Amino acid sequence: MGAKESLVEAMKSGKTDDAVKFTKQALDEGFSAGDLVNTLTEGIREVGDAFERFEIFLPEMMMASDAMIACMDILSPKLKEEAKGLASNPTKVVMATVKGDLHEIGKNIVITLLNANGYDVLDLGADVDSLDIIKTAQREKAAVIGLSSLMTTTMLGQKEVIDILNDMGLRDKVKVVIGGAPTNEEWAETIGADGWSKDAPSAVRLIDKLTK
Repeated sequence: MGAKESLVEAMKSGKTDDAVKFTKQALDEGFSAGDLVNTLTEGIREVGDAFERFEIFLPEMMMASDAMIACMDILSPKLKEEAKGLASNPTKVVMATVKGDLHEIGKNIVITLLNANGYDVLDLGADVDSLDIIKTAQREKAAVIGLSSLMTTTMLGQKEVIDILNDMGLRDKVKVVIGGAPTNEEWAETIGADGWSKDAPSAVRLIDKLTK
């Protein structure tokens, strides 16, 4: 098993020290940070899916998340190096995990890639009230709001943000994109979002498309 495959298995198993070791080894072997982030993103999605199916429990998912975060601490500076030479992008993006949901890892990966591509990103964190998200987007004159949800029980928070924007007459002022393990393109269409992405790289491509 190569370093990249070993990295994914270590991360999914929550073995942080091994995941860090294999991250460094994979970089030494010539894998790009972007490639490794894509691979890790798919791995953490599988962990989230297993959690939703009750095949693993919360402690196991949190251990995998901690391992992923440790890997991203190494990969994030490398991503920025790989993105050198790209023009700064003045487009403002507000990112948040919706009310009632404490999961941030997927959102944080998207933020890392957006920053690497020059976007001006404001991270509101997790468990953020819908109105606070909207007020921040208004104040910052953001072009995009990104909403993450990892649980079926919090998905309605994404819809709530869009509903409030409509009620306030602000819907045409900002693009809203959504993501997270239980979400899909059909859900995005149902709630009136401007787009859905299955992972961090596709989220960046989506935001590129919507803002250019």
